[in-house]
Amino acid sequence: MNNRYYKSQSLEFSKKLRSNQTDCENIIWEHLRAKRLNGIKFRRQVPIGKYIVDFVNLGKKLVIELDGSQHIENINYDKQRSDCLNMLGYTVLRFFDNDVINNLDGVLNEILNKYNELS
Repeated sequence: MNNRYYKSQSLEFSKKLRSNQTDCENIIWEHLRAKRLNGIKFRRQVPIGKYIVDFVNLGKKLVIELDGSQHIENINYDKQRSDCLNMLGYTVLRFFDNDVINNLDGVLNEILNKYNELS
């Protein structure tokens, strides 16, 4: 598979993901979109390397990933994914859906704090 083919497939898949977001992705997106979190620009469902990340600030290379219950069974895959993104220079923050539902302010504060820590 050549890079161009894969990239084309990734872009199509990311468009599909944007139109089929989970409830928790919608909740977070309402707070991240249109620079609503302290004027910080985030994009959603963006292809990076061989993965499509939930949300990313490209300026500081901050990735936000939301993990539903299915991720409990995929801990090794998520670790590989995070390690790969780290090697590409990205910082990855992961939150479980329960965190978004039960502690949205805490999640948003953690995102903002990490963003401010990055140079």
